[in-house]
Amino acid sequence: MTLLVQSAPLLLLLGLLVSGRAGPLVAVLVALAATLPAAFVSLPGDAGLLPFLVDEALRGTFLAVQPIGVVVGGLLFHAAVEGRDGAATPATATPRAIFTATLLMGVFMESVTGFAVGAVFALAALRGMGLRGPPAVALALLALCMIPWGGLGPGTALGAVLVGVPAQQIAALTALPNAAWLLALGPVCWRLCAAAGVPVPGPERRAQMAMLGVMAALLVAGHWVLPFEVLGILASGAPLLFALWCADPPRDAADWARAGRALAPYALLTVALLGARAVPEPPAWQPYGALPAFPVTHVAIVLLVVSASMLALSDAPRRRATGALRRAARPALVLLLYVLLARWMAGSGATGALAQAAAEALGQAAPYAVPPLGLLGGLVTGSNVGSNAALMPVQKALGLAAGLPPLLAPAVHNFAGAAGAGMSVGVTALVCGLLGDGTRPAQVWRLLLPSMAAVLVIGWAAMALLR
Repeated sequence: MTLLVQSAPLLLLLGLLVSGRAGPLVAVLVALAATLPAAFVSLPGDAGLLPFLVDEALRGTFLAVQPIGVVVGGLLFHAAVEGRDGAATPATATPRAIFTATLLMGVFMESVTGFAVGAVFALAALRGMGLRGPPAVALALLALCMIPWGGLGPGTALGAVLVGVPAQQIAALTALPNAAWLLALGPVCWRLCAAAGVPVPGPERRAQMAMLGVMAALLVAGHWVLPFEVLGILASGAPLLFALWCADPPRDAADWARAGRALAPYALLTVALLGARAVPEPPAWQPYGALPAFPVTHVAIVLLVVSASMLALSDAPRRRATGALRRAARPALVLLLYVLLARWMAGSGATGALAQAAAEALGQAAPYAVPPLGLLGGLVTGSNVGSNAALMPVQKALGLAAGLPPLLAPAVHNFAGAAGAGMSVGVTALVCGLLGDGTRPAQVWRLLLPSMAAVLVIGWAAMALLR
């Protein structure tokens, strides 16, 4: 009976969203209501429900401010560069343009900024090509295929601290299944392109697989010589520059100037973010010792400062900023509520109890529960940070109990949880809200079922081959 009460919030949330009977906001409000009894039966006997709910709500708000700031900053940045002379203009929807916008540019932006900004940029490019509906949202979410390295890897770093192992080693092992998933996303992308009315011919498929192969190789081999934090930028940035050069190589001084104007905002943002990361021990706001600090060099603050500066130099800065903030309001509210749901579930112990019960029911097959539990954790929490904070210690314990190498279960969880976060309830709802054409998460998930299946198969293969 207790397990049923603990699982009710997740069952209601997923049931409402998958059935299409409620939108993201209504679904999460219902789930939050169901979380009250789930938290009550999960808390220790000496813990009061009301103080717990208030404390976790404050912690959740603190955590949510950071990704909300990034989403707002990303929309402001897009508003600043939209229609800018020399900036990218709406393109024709070709297979190469879609691939570049999602699995190259989107992945690069996610690696630099994190917090699903890559999907926001990818969606903006796809909208410019005239793509709409579930295929556009599903394609945009492909940009979130290297989340363990997104935003220079805070989720991976946090998970490593929680389980007491080096982040570089976890990232290096995570790169193996993640590289295999990258290759599997080629056919997924072609299927989504076909659903959008843009079939991908054979020669283009081979070219795209070659670029994905380069990304996978750089991701795996790079951990031998470089800090894991920069591997996402390198693995996506090198193929991106090659694709952009091949698509439109500058032919004269005017072309070079135009290319410089187009790349300048992104170069400025990248330099600012990397420069901020290089600042040692920046001042930070950390009201809760157990939670990551919010430094003045955080990606959200840097993104907002750069965006505000560019808006100030643009035409009609007030109109552009007002439009961006209006679009950000509803996604920000939904994101806050999903973070609150994750905090109440994880903080009360309900999430861990569900994971432990599932593992005990599987017995000897418990190690193979790591990928589905990781995927579920990511789908529910919507972030690599949240997934690792909630379940990575439990996953490590399961692996050790089964006699697995100490790094294997945490690394596979890091992969599966991050993959799930990129297709999560909250992130999918966010991107659907940004598209604003009535697309529902359930429609998107049906298109992404092959991607989810690939995560599970690759995760199970990793557990079998690397043990």
